[in-house]
Amino acid sequence: MTRSFPRRRSLVVRLTAVSLLIALVSIAATAWLAVQTTTRAIQQEQGQALSGDATIYTELIGFAAADHSWDRVGPKLRSLSDQTGRRIVLTTLDRRVLGDSGGAPVTLPVKATASVDPLHVDPVLLPQAGTSGIDPRAAGPFRLPAPERSELTTLAEKAAACLTSVGFPSQVRPAASGRPQLTGLDPIAARYFAAKCGIYELAVPTPTEQAALDSLEAAVNRCLQAQGAEPVKLGLDFEALGGADQEPSRACVDSARREQLTPYVAPPALLFTLGPGGSQLPTFTLSRENLTRILAVTGAVLVLAVAITVLVATRLSRPLRALTEAAEQDRPAPVKSRDEVGYLATAFNDLTARRERIEEQRKAMVSDIAHELRNPLNVIRGRLEAAEDGHLPFDRALTASLLEETVLLQHIVDDLQDLAAADAGQLRLHPEPLDAAELAGHVAAAHADRAAAAGVTLTVEATGSNDLEADPVRLRQIVGNLVTNAIRHTPAGGRVTIDVSSTVDAVTLAVADTGTGIAAADLPHVFDRFWRAEKSRNRQTGGSGLGLAIVRHLVRAHGGTVTVESEVDAGSTFTVRLPKADGGGEGAGVRDAQDVQPPGAVAEEGDFRGGDGRGEDRPPVDRDRRAAAADRQP
Repeated sequence: MTRSFPRRRSLVVRLTAVSLLIALVSIAATAWLAVQTTTRAIQQEQGQALSGDATIYTELIGFAAADHSWDRVGPKLRSLSDQTGRRIVLTTLDRRVLGDSGGAPVTLPVKATASVDPLHVDPVLLPQAGTSGIDPRAAGPFRLPAPERSELTTLAEKAAACLTSVGFPSQVRPAASGRPQLTGLDPIAARYFAAKCGIYELAVPTPTEQAALDSLEAAVNRCLQAQGAEPVKLGLDFEALGGADQEPSRACVDSARREQLTPYVAPPALLFTLGPGGSQLPTFTLSRENLTRILAVTGAVLVLAVAITVLVATRLSRPLRALTEAAEQDRPAPVKSRDEVGYLATAFNDLTARRERIEEQRKAMVSDIAHELRNPLNVIRGRLEAAEDGHLPFDRALTASLLEETVLLQHIVDDLQDLAAADAGQLRLHPEPLDAAELAGHVAAAHADRAAAAGVTLTVEATGSNDLEADPVRLRQIVGNLVTNAIRHTPAGGRVTIDVSSTVDAVTLAVADTGTGIAAADLPHVFDRFWRAEKSRNRQTGGSGLGLAIVRHLVRAHGGTVTVESEVDAGSTFTVRLPKADGGGEGAGVRDAQDVQPPGAVAEEGDFRGGDGRGEDRPPVDRDRRAAAADRQP
């Protein structure tokens, strides 16, 4: 049955509301920006920002930079008026008219279009002024007299001809001061032909320039001295040479240049640009028609946005509803797209499949556990009933048999408890320095009787230094399980070898046998719980199917790896590789677990628990009987 949600929590309603809010904010912001942009554009037509009067401003700044007064500005104003269609009025700072492009006197606006001052130029309208704000056309005392200009022009033309002859053509252009400059000069030519073509001679200041430069340099150094800065030298490009801090130098150079140029440029003036008849430029007013037009467009865009949003929200919610129905009916969800919803449906289907597999595994595990626990319980019950009925004497042999079955039962419970602790992340280790070869010898000694009874030769081979830091109890459990496994599946006359070796960063314990081996198809499953290669094996021929699963968990808890190689009728080799130093790895989290270790942990032969205080609750049992209960998969 499809679940019904409150309308306020519906995805369509929420998406529509959010989209509507976004649309409202976006449209309002867009309308406001449009109005502001339009207003600013019309104000610029008035001359408030001078974007349309840049030509007037640039021309008048250039006039002021080249003339020390506004007396001859009239023809320039009329020429600019004819060119732009504007009436141009120039006044002093106190609004005394300096020049008018024509017509009867008019009332000037309260705010001037711009201030015309060649020593304080707006770099936005005249980028050539740079950061100094001084019009480069203001030459002042650096303006060359005719003889010096002629001499430098001759040198520049010779240098240009020389460069052209060697394949680097350049042109001669006069600067504002009259000094000729080489334009289009290639940097390579400037470097390699400077001496040959006389380029260095062009860089030498003329007497006029040197006098002006000396005066400017003196003013700059006076300014720097007042600030406690070091004196500097100036070049023709007005760059300060020397001095650790360039900020005071730049400020002093700019202020000294303004002081030096003031007598040579026209005084600051106010610029007014008016309409052709002398009227002020129209201001922006939003008429009723314009307001209606903006509101109509805004409303249309809003309706369109809502319609699209509802359509998109409906299409987006459709696969989500299908996914919800599939989840409620416990069936796979249809995957019809490759977007986020399609990925979600695929992940949902994978999760459903994994849940089904886990459920099957859980059922199989419960069945296996019940089967494994029932076997020793049936034996115990049968023998006790037989003894009670008088069919069996209640003697030492019966108690020993019952004790053996009890140990088998406790062994299965301990294995399950270890695995449960590992699954819960509560498997704690107590690492300490140990010799892996010595530990392998203890395990071999503990299994010696079992191996001899089976007719199997058990040996230990060790090479190099095999010191590492590990939990000795758990490591004996790992090796003991593997050795018991190998002995059980090695026929009489075979051999089981515990090989211990080491590298710079790891110690390897390999348990190899010459037994029946494992089929290649079964190798991926040997570490699975309750898995046996021979399904018909009983308690006497096989373990509970938990031993190798415990080995894998314990090895991972140490930050190591366990692998298996096997060949049918040739034998198997289980290899455990443990890091020498505690590098964290998977074991780090287990070592840090706060829960105490579960009591009654699995102990195989060689698991000498008496020294560490764990396992003292296990009843004393003959080691051969405990070996018979040892767990082993294939």
